[in-house]
Amino acid sequence: MKLIEKTVLRWLVLVLLCVSGQTGLRAQNLNDSITISLLTCSPGDMVYELYGHTALLVSVPGRQQPDSVVYNYGVFNFSQPNFVWRFLVGKTDYMVQPIPYWVFRQEYAERGSEVWSQQLNLTREEAIAVYDALRVNSLPEHCVYRYNFLTENCTTKARDLIESCLHGTVRYKEQPKKTYRESLHEFTSASPWAELGDDLLLGAHTDTLLDDRAMQFLPYHLKSYFEAAVICDTLGTPRPMVLRTTRLLPPQERPSVPGFPLSPLPCSLLFFGVMGLIVALECWMKRMWWVVDLLLMPVAGVLGLFVTFMFFVSEHPTVDSNWLVWVFNPLPLCCMPWVVWSAVKHRLCAYHYLNALMLASFLIASPWIPQYLGAPAVILVASLLWRPLSYLYNFRRLKPSMKPRRTSSRKKK
Repeated sequence: MKLIEKTVLRWLVLVLLCVSGQTGLRAQNLNDSITISLLTCSPGDMVYELYGHTALLVSVPGRQQPDSVVYNYGVFNFSQPNFVWRFLVGKTDYMVQPIPYWVFRQEYAERGSEVWSQQLNLTREEAIAVYDALRVNSLPEHCVYRYNFLTENCTTKARDLIESCLHGTVRYKEQPKKTYRESLHEFTSASPWAELGDDLLLGAHTDTLLDDRAMQFLPYHLKSYFEAAVICDTLGTPRPMVLRTTRLLPPQERPSVPGFPLSPLPCSLLFFGVMGLIVALECWMKRMWWVVDLLLMPVAGVLGLFVTFMFFVSEHPTVDSNWLVWVFNPLPLCCMPWVVWSAVKHRLCAYHYLNALMLASFLIASPWIPQYLGAPAVILVASLLWRPLSYLYNFRRLKPSMKPRRTSSRKKK
């Protein structure tokens, strides 16, 4: 209860500070040269923090820091109705909210994140237009927007608002092109299980090369593009996009959070070895252990059910082009009773032929599939292939008493 009371009190104070911050800032004379800065925050430890964060800082030089307000497009509410379901189907709503600068700074200082500020080289009219647009967007009737991880997020929303308020156009310097997946891997290298989750769900569209604008969906990418960008006014006169860059918070060493000791690659290799050992023992003992199927098929089926659900139902970007639905689907879950019953009766069911065909054809075609599959996923598919191959091979070597009985069509004379 103390934690709940503390959380409620914190939000009440935050709302009061936001209202007073906006009112106080607007009441000041805008002739004081209001400034707009792009804030870029380094990644955190949570899954939704792995790629960093972008926000906009509105401040008046010469005033105290509490008069500065940060507009954050990355706010979401876990308590909204059906949040988990809406997240799965890609209908998550995010909000933009104003936060006093000192609150924002304290939060990221406690997290140990590095924070960079890029003061934008805007005219007075442009800066006022950005500020007015932020105030309108943060009103209750306008603050909610439909979140899209790759195209409509805290970074792209901040960029689009800035561009819409300029009296001219922005010219971005070309940078080396990457795919969405390569860009995401830059920030998940230290979180291999999160990276595996991305690779299992994101489809082939994630592996197409991006243009310069699409590359700006990540905070540190946008920071790099802004650093080299110029604004050209209606007469074609260029001026740098960024007036000055300042590091507001240095990175701090964070206590390491203990996680699973093994990464996906050694785990997949270990699983492959265990499945191979089981097949070897079955061949040596001339017995089929259907208990292995009873344990393995529900896990494979649930994984396949999730991948298939995301493929056909979810509105998340690129999940509908996922070639892994070829091998990760609910079929094992549906056919498990049939497989176990056949094994108990010492019969070979048609599912083993179908399963072997699906898995083997996928492995053969994998070099030509236009999607990054990753070594752990390929090894996992190869591990699953052990089971149908073991049935197809060992069934012909079982003891005669274990084979299905055949009735002769000839009548005894």
